Amino acid sequence: MIAKPERLFDRDFEWRHLTTFVSRRPDRPQLGVVSGRRRQGKTYLLEALTRQCEGFYFGATEATETESLTLFADALAEYLAAPVPMRFTGWDEAITYLFSIADSLQGPVVIDEFPYLSKASPSLPSILQRELDRGVSRRTPISLLLCGSAMSVMGGLLAGSAPLRGRANLELVIRPFPYPLAARFWEVTEPRLAVLLHSIVGGTPAYRRFVNDQSPAGLDDFDDWVLRTVLDPGTPLFREARYLLEEEADVRDTALYHSILAAVANGNNTRGAIAGYIGRKAADIGHHLNVLEDCCLLRRDADLFRSGRSRYRIAEPLIVFYEAVMRPRWGLLESGRAAPIWADAKPRFLSQVAGPHFEQLCRDFAMLAPSHVFGDLPGDVGSGVVTGAREQIEVDVVVLGPAVPGEPRRVLSLGEAKWGDVMGVRHVDRLRRARDLLGDRGYDVRDTVLACYSGAGFDERLRDDSGRIALIGLDELYDVS
Repeated sequence: MIAKPERLFDRDFEWRHLTTFVSRRPDRPQLGVVSGRRRQGKTYLLEALTRQCEGFYFGATEATETESLTLFADALAEYLAAPVPMRFTGWDEAITYLFSIADSLQGPVVIDEFPYLSKASPSLPSILQRELDRGVSRRTPISLLLCGSAMSVMGGLLAGSAPLRGRANLELVIRPFPYPLAARFWEVTEPRLAVLLHSIVGGTPAYRRFVNDQSPAGLDDFDDWVLRTVLDPGTPLFREARYLLEEEADVRDTALYHSILAAVANGNNTRGAIAGYIGRKAADIGHHLNVLEDCCLLRRDADLFRSGRSRYRIAEPLIVFYEAVMRPRWGLLESGRAAPIWADAKPRFLSQVAGPHFEQLCRDFAMLAPSHVFGDLPGDVGSGVVTGAREQIEVDVVVLGPAVPGEPRRVLSLGEAKWGDVMGVRHVDRLRRARDLLGDRGYDVRDTVLACYSGAGFDERLRDDSGRIALIGLDELYDVS
């Protein structure tokens, strides 16, 4: 195993797969595809890998094909210590040459931001496919890693009838840190502060660098931290949410996309509700919703109890914060009037940003929780609406057991999440009613755990209840070992 540099925080899973990939000295080519949303540390990880393995790293930029070829040739000549500069007439010649010198390469070949190259040179994936296939018969020992942040492009590299379909030996997605790990990364030990911080920056590691490694000193410092970081026009984090959308290749009319994201941030979770908020017909925004999904900025969560129903949620917490807090007062924020704007927006932040985010963290907890919490490992975790004759009960955290053909689906847990409310008996009564309705519909609810998730605490009557009620507060939320 190749030693992981100490400066890399965590990423043990990713490092193990990458080093296993590059440690194989194959007698044929091998291809790896590394993707992930921007700012997750992909470049940092791959640069560290190539340094450890003495490999060749090339980071592409937005450029014409001619300029990209020049930059590639210069980087390759420097790596090989070539006595004279190289020049290629096209990617056909460049990739053919790269494969021809495979025996001279010390380590893997990493091409970062590959979508920039394939956008300017659409034939590049086909050229790589040809050389990979030739390399099998020629026994070419090259390990090639393609990396990119444009998720719509990277997701299509190995899909359907794409040229590289079926050629990859590794497909690795670099994801944001899970919320307990994000708290450790930011060196925050107080769970309430960790939730508030995560509701703005999520698990994206680069955002700590964007604020010069400043973490809130405590709950009393949180408001000041917001003012001196994300709401300060002098910090990179201030404009980051806007850049995340504008950097996506398939996004053209950014105004309409921002309106869609604003609709979701304001609680409009269905296609019809989103269309109504922005003044369009539902059929007219289908493409835009698909683009946002492909970019991994929006996700569609299925209703676990109603087939064909789903809700849209924003995948990046910083975008929710921007759409709910920053965008409505953007001009005033740019002029440096953050303090009064934040004072006015704080209640909206707690209800529209922190509250829904807490619900999602509770669902994440249910997915991460060990089997003894709910009696088994989950098959599906999400939310759902339980319908009766004249009622609908929305359940924030639904944990279903694995589906077994011919048997009723087990409901491991039904949970309600409240960020700002002390939870009491009435919340449990709603969950009991939902459980009974599901039992009437044929679900297996014999061992269903009723769970209350709260950021504000629990009524003492709940603590005295002898039934199967799981009380999950902030301390329990961050204890998933």
